[in-house]
Amino acid sequence: MMPREILKRTGELVPFDREKIRVAVYKATAATGRHDEALAARVTDEVVATLSRAWGEEASVPVEDVQDLVERVLIESGSPEVAKAYIVYRHDRARLRMARRTAERGNIPYKAMWESLDWAVTHGCHTVAALNETIRAHRLPELIAAADRRYEADIERAAGAVLERRNELRFIIVAGPSSSGKTTTTHKLAQHLETEGLHVVPLPLDNYFFDLELHPGDEFGDSDFETPEALDLQLINRHLAELDQGRAIDMPVYDFKTGKRRPETAPFAAPPGSLILLDTLHGLYDGLTASVGDPRKLRLYIETISQLKDGDGRYVRWTDIRMLRRMARDARFRAYQPERTILHWHYVRRSELKHIIPWQASADVHVNGALAYELPFLKLHLFAHLSPFLEKYRGDEKRLDGYLRAGRVHRLLAAIADVEDDSAVPATSLLREFIGGGSYDVH
Repeated sequence: MMPREILKRTGELVPFDREKIRVAVYKATAATGRHDEALAARVTDEVVATLSRAWGEEASVPVEDVQDLVERVLIESGSPEVAKAYIVYRHDRARLRMARRTAERGNIPYKAMWESLDWAVTHGCHTVAALNETIRAHRLPELIAAADRRYEADIERAAGAVLERRNELRFIIVAGPSSSGKTTTTHKLAQHLETEGLHVVPLPLDNYFFDLELHPGDEFGDSDFETPEALDLQLINRHLAELDQGRAIDMPVYDFKTGKRRPETAPFAAPPGSLILLDTLHGLYDGLTASVGDPRKLRLYIETISQLKDGDGRYVRWTDIRMLRRMARDARFRAYQPERTILHWHYVRRSELKHIIPWQASADVHVNGALAYELPFLKLHLFAHLSPFLEKYRGDEKRLDGYLRAGRVHRLLAAIADVEDDSAVPATSLLREFIGGGSYDVH
């Protein structure tokens, strides 16, 4: 037995969930490099038992009391380094709450949103009805060309920001939420810089993932590998510091098919005067590049800032566009069925709200990766998968989040006019990162 409810800081009462304690403690062990599931389970058992004795089995326990108890149990269990990591975790959560309260307006890209809306109105694609008219009038090729020019202009502006600081920079970080277009942006930015005489060397941080089995799994067998802690942050920081000093490193090699690091490593070096390019979800997260001083790195943030209204007059959610992109990419390049992507998306969304979006204001350069023409082509690749998903999970309360998301994008795509094929999309388009057939080696 256990307490019935948790009293949150907002005054809201939510059901007591011992799994949240276990996962938080496990993440603290992961932050120290231990990945100790047994310790997380023991600490959770002791915390729950102590709370039950102290508060009773029908009590509503303040969340601060639970967290204080976790710290005490960790220290008394002889794991002070894990307790310290847990304290840092609490501090980061508190800082995030403060950031949301005091800097909310600074984290909303009003200027970019207005520019996107103005562009959409000018080009007749600000509503689903207007977009459909463009498609049916056979003007889609013109819209594709105009949207790609807008995106390329953002890349040129980003390259200009790098050139202004070329004498002090060592690292360029391309960050942004899942499926915002980081990989294509990285390739295009590198091309621009190479034409200006700057040599760019990509460092693939995906190789620094911990083995998949080390990430906490949920009741459905899914794992949360969307957080910064899924990466070996200590090793990344050590290697970045060594590269900044001009030394070579032995980079790990991660096998996505097995979900494990390979035994061998790969030598990696960046010649003097070159720039090292990092393409990563969590590029704005302080702990990822803490070993490198700010003057040595430029942070670029990309987001799909679309300003398209649906038939009900509501703006299409940026996260829905990115989920559709990831569904197409996962199906084409990673052998994941669209169903799996939808059901995993709550992890993606939770992590970006916590670790990515709140820090976008810290970026040096912003790029809008939305494409006014992408929805008809995403419909072409994905629409047939949505009705079976909705039928399968109708009435399943445990899958309600995925069901609601799928229903929303199904209604959106159903209202979009059809296209026969995707031949109108250029091989250099950012959309090719997700639907395939592109010029860049993005996978």
